[in-house]
Amino acid sequence: MTRRSLVSLVAGITLGLIGSPVVAQVFSTLAEIDVPSTGVVEEPSLVTLADGRVMMSWTELSGDTYAAVETAIYDGATWSDPVTVAEGNDLFISYADFSSAVGLPDGRIAVSWLRMNGDSYYDYDVNIAISDDDGKTWGSPIVPHRDGLVTQHGFVTLLPDAKEGLLAMWLDGRAYETGDTFGSDGADAGAMQLRATTVNADRTLSEDLLLDDMTCTCCQTSAAVTADGTVLLAYRDRTVDEVRDISVVRRVDGTWTAPKPISGDGWEIDGCPVNGPAISTSGDYASLVWFTGAGGVPSVKMAFSDDQGASFGPARKIDLGGPAGRVDLLQLNDGSALVSWVEWTAAGEVLLTCRATATDGCGDPIAIAVNRTGNAMGFPRMTVAGEDVYIAWTEPSTDAAGRLDGGTAIHVARGQVNLAE
Repeated sequence: MTRRSLVSLVAGITLGLIGSPVVAQVFSTLAEIDVPSTGVVEEPSLVTLADGRVMMSWTELSGDTYAAVETAIYDGATWSDPVTVAEGNDLFISYADFSSAVGLPDGRIAVSWLRMNGDSYYDYDVNIAISDDDGKTWGSPIVPHRDGLVTQHGFVTLLPDAKEGLLAMWLDGRAYETGDTFGSDGADAGAMQLRATTVNADRTLSEDLLLDDMTCTCCQTSAAVTADGTVLLAYRDRTVDEVRDISVVRRVDGTWTAPKPISGDGWEIDGCPVNGPAISTSGDYASLVWFTGAGGVPSVKMAFSDDQGASFGPARKIDLGGPAGRVDLLQLNDGSALVSWVEWTAAGEVLLTCRATATDGCGDPIAIAVNRTGNAMGFPRMTVAGEDVYIAWTEPSTDAAGRLDGGTAIHVARGQVNLAE
């Protein structure tokens, strides 16, 4: 898909049809923008910095094993030149466990990525680098976990923390047994843990905290902060009976609560679906979206909270009937939320968005993009900067003649959302 206003109608789904009543429920304007990535690229992620600019991080591949984590900043008109944060033949590359960034209130920026630490595919560490100069240069990597084991650590979420700190939350494989059972999700394979620590301003690490001793193996974590500083961390949990529903832990006044089941789907699955939730906040509002396959029926559901995540209202199904999941979410300051997910339709793989409220659920969804060539959109990511929403995803790349060349290209759309003051 070339850069253009997203105007089309595909399989009965409104595709960025500017000026239509359906799109007006979500965006007043919507168009693709140029991207700074070149070559064979994957795994875009977006974050809004303290000054309102948007940073994109992504992975650029070269040859069979060499990869680099790249970043660039968009000021509303142009992108900065890409900067390499990390590179090598030992970066762990996964379409589901990708690098991400966070802007700190003092202007510093942190980026996370994964680096192999052993011979197994499942042996890798979380690495975090911090930039003090607007992303031009990056400090030496910080590893937030201190178990020192050759095992899996990943699916990290970063948030600003008090006193110029950085809160890191991740899934940790230190309780897994080593050997061929690793990652098998069998009863003898141990369990992933949910852990957290703070990277202090002087780069020292606070206590390595255990938040949940048994979680799903490879679903993304997601976290957000409410107006009073309460941290909400959402993830896919796991019981001894292999029920893998969504739970939330909260950090209230500096203390983490016990995990609280939220979704109540009862999805029993002997293996990880690789499909994590998304949580977002604005003021006292919070919203949560997730994928489930409970009862053999794939669904995307969401719920709202008006008490800083202490409780959530009833779940609402928002998909069109064929969801792949891969959700993201932006809580808006008028109490509504912008949701994105991927759905399978007769037209192909479709990236959908809708504007949802606690009382009315999801309005008519619109399609941001349609991919007719299989599974290629990855995990689309969103961020909000003022009244602008940015959405990044991947599609198969093409050569100069418009033919598929076997690669992947990053796309970014920018839409304007009318927000309440």
